Amino acid sequence: MNTVENEFLLTAVGLAGPAPQGEATSWAAGVLRQGIMAGRLPPGTRLSEARVSEVLGISRNTLREVFTVLGNENLLQRIPNRGVSVARPGADDVREIYRVRLALETSALRWTDPGPQPGLHAAVAAGRAAHRQGDVSGMADANQRFHRTVVELAGSVRQNELMSRILAEMRLVFFSMRQDPSFHAPYIERNARILELFERGCREEASVQMHRYLEDSRQQLLTVLEGPGAR
Repeated sequence: MNTVENEFLLTAVGLAGPAPQGEATSWAAGVLRQGIMAGRLPPGTRLSEARVSEVLGISRNTLREVFTVLGNENLLQRIPNRGVSVARPGADDVREIYRVRLALETSALRWTDPGPQPGLHAAVAAGRAAHRQGDVSGMADANQRFHRTVVELAGSVRQNELMSRILAEMRLVFFSMRQDPSFHAPYIERNARILELFERGCREEASVQMHRYLEDSRQQLLTVLEGPGAR
């Protein structure tokens, strides 16, 4: 484990505090999941059982349970004779992720009663500010915040949990685009347009625009993943 990853884990544990009694597995999974979502544990990062269990203060058996949980969420992968590492999503993963996103996000817009949406406005404002500053990571964060908040419109705890897992996977997918402002920037104003339509009561049109948006994003990612330079 390199210095940056070790520093992240130490900081994350300090912020999270001790594991709640009887909840070590879910607590540790949350720490690692947040590291992936924050881009601090990029695709391919190898996770040493000895060091990770030491830093998190949990047993290796508990850590193996954590690895199983995150493996089932497609965030970690175990490679024979090489141990556990952060996953590298491929084209098939992107197709599956976007099938789920299309269902969650378009239905939230289509079936939720319109009204003022300060959370969505804040995400759009954050995206615009990051764009002005040339902050690619900030744009990516703001876009993810927008989509998370769209799903929250449905008021479903299960859908919110599923979207959290999807967004963690998306962070890994977006890692290859992390220095490309041209990928994230156009979607900021598309977010604003969808928000405007929704608040005006044009739920169906907002849903249609979101469907087109997600299809465009999916195709851009597939072009990168399946293009001549893909590994």
